[in-house]
This record gives sequence, structure tokens and C-alpha cells, in this order.
Amino acid sequence: MTLSASLDVNIEVFESIFENWGDLVKKRFELKRADGYVDIFILYIDGLADNEMVERTITRPLLYEWKNETANVNSIFSSETEAVDMKETADVNDIVDALLCGDTAILVKDYEKAMLLSTKQYPVRSVDKPEKESGLKGPRDSFTENFRTSTALIRRRVKDPKLKLIQGTLGQRSKTTYGLMYMEDLARPYLLERIKEKLNSFDIDAIFDSGMLVHLIEDKWYSPFPQVQTTERPDKAASALLEGRVVLVIDNSPEVIILPTTFNTFFQAADDYYNRFAVGTFARIIRYMAAYLSVLLPGLYIAITCYYPQVLPTDFLLAIVAARNDVTFPVVIEVLIMELLFELLREAGIRLPGQMGNTIGVVGGLIVGQAAVEAALVSTVVVIVVALTAICSFAIPNEEFASTFRLLKFVMIILGAGLGLYGILLGILVIEIHLASLESFGIPYMMPLAAGSADDNIEYQDFVVRAPIFTMKNRPIYARAGRRRRYERKR
Repeated sequence: MTLSASLDVNIEVFESIFENWGDLVKKRFELKRADGYVDIFILYIDGLADNEMVERTITRPLLYEWKNETANVNSIFSSETEAVDMKETADVNDIVDALLCGDTAILVKDYEKAMLLSTKQYPVRSVDKPEKESGLKGPRDSFTENFRTSTALIRRRVKDPKLKLIQGTLGQRSKTTYGLMYMEDLARPYLLERIKEKLNSFDIDAIFDSGMLVHLIEDKWYSPFPQVQTTERPDKAASALLEGRVVLVIDNSPEVIILPTTFNTFFQAADDYYNRFAVGTFARIIRYMAAYLSVLLPGLYIAITCYYPQVLPTDFLLAIVAARNDVTFPVVIEVLIMELLFELLREAGIRLPGQMGNTIGVVGGLIVGQAAVEAALVSTVVVIVVALTAICSFAIPNEEFASTFRLLKFVMIILGAGLGLYGILLGILVIEIHLASLESFGIPYMMPLAAGSADDNIEYQDFVVRAPIFTMKNRPIYARAGRRRRYERKR
């Protein structure tokens, strides 16, 4: 549908489209000119458009500063308005979409096009420190829900004209803006095409957060392991771009999507690269140990105490038996009770506001654990095992990845209770086979352990061991061939 030359007809069209819109601002007035009058109609949505900007750059200049020239539509649109972004269109749908994005539309009598002026000003949250990926060293800023703020935080770190940004919209009703950011000379062309193909492969009503989009672009949606990485840290996103990866910025989301990704990237924290390499390496080793303990420890405890108590030292075995004297439940029920209780406390801590949430997680765990022991529901050893498991899960830098390990923990508990150590080994084998089968946009998920090659030593330099910066001279496998070099020492 296109505009008519009749201003009254055009006004009726928009009034029917925006019927019962209390926040739609409509202004109609005549501009007195030396050669007559010009009838003008202005439309914008209060709250999405900046009222002060509309007044300063559109209404005031048209009413007071444009009086002594010949009435000319082009002069109305180009000379007297100060908005930085202007375009003409005759398509009604385009005008509606622009209004919903915060633009202002100007319609003129006897003119079959409308001028759209950028007057966006959404309510935005100021840049704050990261909540989920905090560290001891490094920048303290994080992405916000504002699209332009997020892209600016990345461009602030990568001041290179080769950093490209492809924009589009997702969601037939939400019209959510997304941005595909990549280094033109580093990102592999097939990767960009594959991502674009994924983004164009579905229709959906709305995308409100990056988490919704992740499930639509992953290759194996049924896998518990995330096949793309999300981050709230601009420095982490900028580093990924310089490795040849692609960053997907979603409007209204405080996190961006990094793709492709591999298993080991979820154990990398931003401050690993700001600390000395020995400190970063030690921290990573701790994280890997913590991750595997968070999955295996409860299941191993059940398997050993139920099937192989003879492998335990005698004193330790006697201590376990003494602790369980008054407990009526089997070991597996003990562990499940405490694990579910800790998960409940964790969920309650997330939902409760601020300091109250932190308090319920710590104090609640201590009080309820002590009460459960005194009531002979569980033994003290089980409380220690479950508490240690919970602490280990907190050591994983990525919350989504940590949630996967928490889920697999229950699978291992069931296998350990049913099959003993054979069940634990079977579970490990199935998980490893599944991990080896995963890919993230063409990159093996277990790189460099799976599908690695001798000339990809950089993958091992930034795997469990974080090598010194000056030894990591090449970019990872994500970067296109011929662009792998990133460091040279000057003589």
C-alpha cells in the first residue's frame, strides 16, 4: 500500500492503523509562506521518539525559521530539519515500521511521499559492570539492551575499518534489530554465508533475547551442550572478532552471541589474558578439574559406597558407616534429596532480589543442611559431597555451560546407583562420543582434541595451558587461510 496525494486520505489510513493508540502523537498545522500555505502532518510515538529532539529539529524550524522562501518540499525536508538520518518513502508499511522504531514521519499535502527522520530515544540502561562474568582484572563495562551502545562498545576496542556490520531484523511482529559483526579480512566467507542462511531459515513472531535466537541457529538443538557462546563482556567479543569469529548483536539483549565456538572456549575467562600466564594456566586447570568433579563426584560416591566399599581406607569407611547409623534412606536417596535441595536454594537465590538472594543461598544451605543431618535425613558425608559439587559448578566461567554439567550430574547419579562404576564409565563414554560428534558452524566442537592437525599448535597453546602472549603468534583455526599471523616481534 502506498501513500496518496491527498493528505486527508493519508491521515485516515494512519488513524485506522493506529486506532486506540494513546501514545501516538499527531500534529497537523499550516505553514504560512510568501506564496501561500503548506499543510503538514507529523506523526511519532511518545516514548520511542525523543520529544525534545522532535521539537528542536523538526517542529520549531518549520514553524519559525522557514517563512520567506518559496514553498518547496525538498527545502522542508533538507534545509530546515537537523535530524541526522532522513529518507523518503511512499510505502505505508515502511512508514509504520519506522514509527515503531522511534522515527518521526512528516506528510505534506499534494505530495505522495513521506519523510522519515531518525528521532529514536528508547529508555536505556547505563553501561554497568558485568554481573555473570566478573573478574579481578580487565575492563569493568558490559553490554546493555541498547543495540547501538553494544556495537559502539565493540568498535571502541577494534578501531579498524575492516570491522563490518550487517544489519537486519528478526521477528514478524517484534522487528528486532540484529547486527552481524565480523572482520572482513579474517572471517571465513563460508561461515558468514552459513550464518546468514541460518538467520533466513525461519519465521517467528518475536525475538526478545539472544537466548531465544541461540536455539534457532544451533545445529543439534537436542544436545545439552551449547554450540554457540554468549558473553556480556565487550572485550571478549572483540577478542573473538580478531580470531576470525563472528559476533551477533541482538537489540534488547545484554549479551551477544559468538560463533563458532568449541568446548575449551567455555573454560576461558577474560582475565586469563590479563594475568601472568602461569596464573591463567593454574586457574584453567582448576576449572577443568572442578567441571569434571561437578559431574562425577556424587555418582562416584554412590557407586563406591554401594558397590565397592572395599576400595576405601578402613578408617574412612568406618567414618561413613558411623555417619549413616541413624539414616533410614539409601545413599542414592540421600544424595538426590540434598542435590535437589541445593538446586532449589540456587533457584530461590536467583529469583530473590539483591543481597537477599545471596543470603538465602549461603545461610539457607547451612541451616537446612544442618537440620537435615540432625533429623537423620542425610549423613554429614553426603552434605560435604553435595556442597563440594555445588562449589565446583560455580568455578565454571560460563553459566550456561555450568548448567549443562549440573544436569548431567543427575544422569551420573542414576547410572552410579544402577550400575556402579560400570555405569559411570558408560556415562563418560556416551558423553565423550556425543561431544566428538558435535560441530559449531563447521568447526569440530572438541577441537583440538578431535580433528586437530600438527600445524595447529596455537590451539594447544590456548587450551588447558595458557601460553605467554608472545608465543601465540598465530590466530586459531577460525581465521581464514593466509590470515593466521597476528604477532611479530619488532627488532
